[in-house]
Amino acid sequence: MAKGFTPLEINSNVRQNYNLSQKTSNGKSLTGFTLLELLIVISILAILSTVVVLVLNPAEFLKQARDSRRISDLETLNGALALYLSDVSADLGGTAGSYYCSIAVAGNLPGGTIACTVNSTSTAIAGTGWLPNNFSSISGGSPISREPLDPTNSETYKYAYARNSSNQYELNAKMESAKYTTGANNLGANDGGNNSSAYEIGTLLTIIP
Repeated sequence: MAKGFTPLEINSNVRQNYNLSQKTSNGKSLTGFTLLELLIVISILAILSTVVVLVLNPAEFLKQARDSRRISDLETLNGALALYLSDVSADLGGTAGSYYCSIAVAGNLPGGTIACTVNSTSTAIAGTGWLPNNFSSISGGSPISREPLDPTNSETYKYAYARNSSNQYELNAKMESAKYTTGANNLGANDGGNNSSAYEIGTLLTIIP
């Protein structure tokens, strides 16, 4: 009489045969994804990547980073000019009525149509930089190691400086990100100056057109 098999033995034999069928001739197990599974995963990753790009907008983040640097640079220069006035001389550097820009070639003022008077990319702090003040003559030493330049420093995006005969001054720069050019954070429209297309800082914000 042939010996029968219990359900447990049958199940064990089936699993053993299945495991054997999953091995190659050298005894290694075969594992991996089917082509369909790979296509599904790739499609999901592509969709997620597109969503991330649309939501995060890395180009806008880069613009915001450059604008943040512009704001920081002008605030640094504003502090240096205020220290110069109080410590060195009541007379600022440069010629009253001239417009100094941080660019090597002729161009218009940031956010305007009037041409820069003096163009230079020099960052020297001893009176020969694009901003013509001798910061090295400050008694405690210059508060800056170099005069900053705009992150792109192009025809459109650059820094500008001007003073009047009363030794009041203005610094300005053009913002490029949506964060700082639209809505309540629009620096040009909310800084108290006369140019809604540029961020203005200083002691008189109507010197630069």
